[in-house]
Amino acid sequence: MKELSKIREEIDAADRQIVALYEARMKLAGEVAEYKLSVGKPVLDKTREKEKLAKVRGLVQEKENSYGVGELFEQIMALSRKRQYQMLIQHGQGQDHGFTQVGQLPFSSHKIVYQGAEGAYSQLAMKAYFGEGTQGYHVKTWRDAMEAIKNGEADYAVLPIENSSAGIVGENFDLLVEYGNFIVAEQIIKVEHALLGLPGSSLSGITHVYSHPQALMQSVDFLEAHKGWKQVAEENTAVAARKILEDGQKNQAAIASPVTAQIYGLEILKGNINYSEENSTRFIIVSGQKICLEGAGKISICFEVSHESGSLYHMLSHLIFNNLNMVKIESRPIKDKSFEYRFFVDLEGNLQDGAVQNALKGLEEGALYFKVLGNY
Repeated sequence: MKELSKIREEIDAADRQIVALYEARMKLAGEVAEYKLSVGKPVLDKTREKEKLAKVRGLVQEKENSYGVGELFEQIMALSRKRQYQMLIQHGQGQDHGFTQVGQLPFSSHKIVYQGAEGAYSQLAMKAYFGEGTQGYHVKTWRDAMEAIKNGEADYAVLPIENSSAGIVGENFDLLVEYGNFIVAEQIIKVEHALLGLPGSSLSGITHVYSHPQALMQSVDFLEAHKGWKQVAEENTAVAARKILEDGQKNQAAIASPVTAQIYGLEILKGNINYSEENSTRFIIVSGQKICLEGAGKISICFEVSHESGSLYHMLSHLIFNNLNMVKIESRPIKDKSFEYRFFVDLEGNLQDGAVQNALKGLEEGALYFKVLGNY
């Protein structure tokens, strides 16, 4: 039996050969990229890669190494593709995603739409981003807001996309794909839920409480102490407050913001009833124009991949190779495709950055469907 030190020396010698061969292969990959540049051929050739993997697996002398060799060459070919994408970008063949950079968002104060009613958190987000003097108008559903942009009735829509405790608003992720609209900004609003009732009502007389399902969820600790109350879901917290006012029944209460209480002349029966003081909701500002602010630092994308082992890993490796920071990933089921998913990713960067262009080009070529949702 060999001494361990001798085995390690032989491993080091083999590693030096591997490194030298890797560098030689990457040099050849550069030559391949130059050829593809000259003839306009795409970098990714799935048929060629499958043939190559089958061939190298057949070269092994020990059959138990077949799987490992295949995995090794998958990585080598992936790195080769990424190097080729880099060269394409360096030669000015990056993907133009069609976004126009602007110094500030152009808007008319009355052409901003939000879902719900006056006093909704979406309205608070609108005023926080565009200014207190912004008027805007409200519609019944998030889809209605998207339609307003599509039809030219509004310049921007303000939509909730995720809450720090209740999670994502899945429908709005789906609507971003369905409609040709884009994220141009975001606004985070701290959630401060209160229990609102008619003047003269009291906690002891409440039997029904109304609010948006997420607001009910975010107030679960408070509601657990009042198990006898019937919880009723409404489209929006402000819609719930308006219902209390219109019904005029003192046994009804709504969960909404303290600002909503002022708007509808309701009393705050109990303040700060959401279970997390750090609870906040992220809203996105959506436009039908393909624009982005100069200096934007976050990019949202979505893509679909083939339903096979390693497909998501290979997609995300483009971010790793280009040293890009992914700050969020979510998945949503694809309609009419059982147990297949569309992925939504937020990453740091600007569409003008070379590393970003390199990563997005690789992602787009490897995806079944790909869309840049916004740079903001």
